[in-house]
Amino acid sequence: MKLRSMILVAAASASCGLPWAAQAQPIQGVYIGLGAGVRAPFATKTTPLAPGFGKSFELNQRPGFDTAFSLGYAIGNGWRFELEGNVSRSNVQSVTRTPFASTSTGTLRHHGIMVNALFDLDIGSPWVYPYFGVGAGYQVSRLNGFAVTRTDKPFTYVSGDEAGSFAMQAIIGLSLPVPYLPGLSITVDYRFMDILGGQKLNGTSSFGPPPGAPPATGAIKLHNQFSQSGMIGLRYAFNTPPPAAAAETASVPVAQMRSYLVSFDADTARLNDRALAVVKDAAQASTAVPATRIDVAGGSASQVLSERRAKAVAAALAGSGVPRDAISIRGTGETGALAGAEGAARPNRRVEIVVQ
Repeated sequence: MKLRSMILVAAASASCGLPWAAQAQPIQGVYIGLGAGVRAPFATKTTPLAPGFGKSFELNQRPGFDTAFSLGYAIGNGWRFELEGNVSRSNVQSVTRTPFASTSTGTLRHHGIMVNALFDLDIGSPWVYPYFGVGAGYQVSRLNGFAVTRTDKPFTYVSGDEAGSFAMQAIIGLSLPVPYLPGLSITVDYRFMDILGGQKLNGTSSFGPPPGAPPATGAIKLHNQFSQSGMIGLRYAFNTPPPAAAAETASVPVAQMRSYLVSFDADTARLNDRALAVVKDAAQASTAVPATRIDVAGGSASQVLSERRAKAVAAALAGSGVPRDAISIRGTGETGALAGAEGAARPNRRVEIVVQ
């Protein structure tokens, strides 16, 4: 049983540490969920408080079903909290670890309320969102038609009682958004639950000879009830907006890309009248190009001077109405030298403005 308790502790620890390494799933507000699946209970240690059993035995169950309905609220940063109601049922398979052979029948049902805290992970895929979490609450265990009959001598124990206890669970799963249905997701998850022991279920023991012997009243006490479930379901988030229409990314035609050269006097970053006129033309042209981006590259034999010239041109563009965040600045130094007609390098005293 220690290993099963460690799983619950590990899940609780992960919910405190892992979320900060991932982005949150974009789900907010109120949601509802419904799921159903297979429940596989572990053997439950049981202490008899009725005569005829011995000191203890194990109550074994066959795989059964598990259902859950949840009403939750996602706060928008990945965390969501929900109130869950659940119902499960498994048939009794056998009673073992007794000093006698026996046959047994009946069902063991559970129903209760859990409060869950979960975290959704964004792994970069719009179709798969892992999630994990923990929960705590109250579960009621009920025996229906439970009967144990010894095969070595007349003895039968019958119970149909119920009792509740504190419970906790760990949850890990995947949500798969349904295309074209905003807010609706398919969920697949694994749950490990521990219903803490202590429930006393009353019953009666019937013995054989002498004839007419009155039945003896007594009870059996269940210890920790561990179970695991695999469930599939649907979840609907009410506040999910419809998907935004895909933006059309129109590339700028080459014909709309314009280049302007701003010339400077030697050893200065001051814009003369001719340079200001070129800057004004470039600013006016930028308003005619969709999604304008302006690249300002300053050239000079000095890297520092080339950057100053680029900044001066950028400031002039901003002063002419061009948004500052649309302007990128870089100093090219000697790498941006212009070549003359015969291939010889000309003085690199200019800034190139590319509007696109």
